[in-house]
Amino acid sequence: MLEGDMNTPSPDPGTSRAADPGASRPTGAGASRAADPGTPRPAGAGAGRSRGAGRSPALTRPDGTPVRVLVVDDDPDLAEVLSGVLRYEGWEVRTAHDGASAAAGARELLPDAVVLDVMLPDTDGFAVLRDLHTVLPGVCVLFLTARDAVEDRIAGITAGGDDYVTKPFSLEEVVARLRGLLRRAGMARRTDEGPRLVVGDLAMDEEAREVTRGGDLIELSPTEFELLRFLMRNPRRVLSKAQILDRVWSYDFGGQAHVVELYISYLRKKVDAGREPMIHTVRGAGYVTKPAAGR
Repeated sequence: MLEGDMNTPSPDPGTSRAADPGASRPTGAGASRAADPGTPRPAGAGAGRSRGAGRSPALTRPDGTPVRVLVVDDDPDLAEVLSGVLRYEGWEVRTAHDGASAAAGARELLPDAVVLDVMLPDTDGFAVLRDLHTVLPGVCVLFLTARDAVEDRIAGITAGGDDYVTKPFSLEEVVARLRGLLRRAGMARRTDEGPRLVVGDLAMDEEAREVTRGGDLIELSPTEFELLRFLMRNPRRVLSKAQILDRVWSYDFGGQAHVVELYISYLRKKVDAGREPMIHTVRGAGYVTKPAAGR
């Protein structure tokens, strides 16, 4: 298990100041340079469960489970400060301090987003990102960098990063950037949005059992609805035929993969007909749903 992983208990009110830049800040030099001490922090562990007035609504994955975030930084103090703030958001967080542990952590956690330092002891963040994309092609990546030169920013975006912040940074800014990335990518939704799944311009009201794309109502059979719901609850994730059979049909069809192919074709005719495609085949792996290009 990695140091500072998701099984580490949240600090109680008596110990939370260890990750509190506004109170007793970490002693590590890297943390003191990177995190803005003016950023407010919760008073205790219980605050994460009752979000105060003025705070942004909680963000969860489309299926209602906690957002998963991997924090990769070679400074343990800074990584712990960041993970504490993200856990306060109600998210599931794991930390890693080098490229090797980042790769292992990503395979175990399957994060929705990664906060990734560019400079690591055994490699650089760009190499880690390339490895991450072989496992999680749709993961959101926020780079941390001490370099603010234009060419460095371009290098990060060109490598496949979604956004970046430069050190020293505000902890609030990191959270806000992550929330924006996750929502735009369809990887998360606000808890005050009701029983709706949204991926790009495709929306599903789970209670009313209505599906629209670009405002146009799409009529689906019960099986088509369940298949699309499973795809939309896992946006940008490649789902194998076996996973789909298990979730949608519970192997009622004897595990015959052709039934998945048939119903995927039905969905494409209704969801993608005359529009930019959202349901994609990943050869040899399965299917993935993601916003149309430009969304």
